[in-house]
Amino acid sequence: MEHRVLKRLATQFKKNRLSALAAIIVLGLISVAVFAPEIATHDPTRMNFQRFLEPPGTEHLLGTDEAGRDIFSRIVFGARISIVVGVLAVGLGAAVGVTIGLFAGYYGGTFDAVVMRLIDIMLSFPGILLAMLIAAILGAGLFPVIIAVAIWSVPTFSRLTRGSALSVKQREFVEAARAAGASDLRIVFRHVLLNSFGPILVYATLLIGSAILTAAALSFLGVGVPPPTPEWGAMISSGRNHMRAAPHVVIFPGTAIFLTVLAFNILGDALRDVLDPKT
Repeated sequence: MEHRVLKRLATQFKKNRLSALAAIIVLGLISVAVFAPEIATHDPTRMNFQRFLEPPGTEHLLGTDEAGRDIFSRIVFGARISIVVGVLAVGLGAAVGVTIGLFAGYYGGTFDAVVMRLIDIMLSFPGILLAMLIAAILGAGLFPVIIAVAIWSVPTFSRLTRGSALSVKQREFVEAARAAGASDLRIVFRHVLLNSFGPILVYATLLIGSAILTAAALSFLGVGVPPPTPEWGAMISSGRNHMRAAPHVVIFPGTAIFLTVLAFNILGDALRDVLDPKT
């Protein structure tokens, strides 16, 4: 099964060069995050007010910001924060949301009705406002941002998984497992979850890009990762007052956010084409 999926994914990348490019960008971003100390040319938090707002050059590849800090190094270390927030927040949100959706869809009845009404209440709030509220309550920092984005992603994971569980639980192999005496936990996680894994994986990949964008928005608004931590949204926020004199202070971190979100979205589309049984 895994070999067949990998073969189809390789075929998809050969057929669609944009998907292959997106995969290369994602792998490159992960590599940059892992090897940030070796790739960065300067200390990302070291200020030098004698060299503030310098344009890109040989010593500072992408120039310096309003405090004289090297923008290239800050973007490199910012990739680490974005990957951590995206993966951990989506992973935590998926763990909670998928579990809720699985049991709601499998058992149905009153439990399903109550859970779905709570999910509807969460969905009634705009996602960014809900994340802002949670981050404001928990305070500024990396961990509150991860929790805020994770809670923001729970309702959609629950809805998606519930729909898949409602469909899968009617299939013959689930009835056979139930007739053979398998416990509900085994059926839910061994059969229902595994046969719903494709859509969940695709959505999780798409949501990583949205989570990175949401974390950047929170930092831009001042309720995310606090300065002087090198975070892309915070870099845009601190540099927006200097856009006319030194546009590079917002162009480069903005481009990093744009390429990262775009790459994860394209990669999610490629995974959907491979894992969708209808295709």
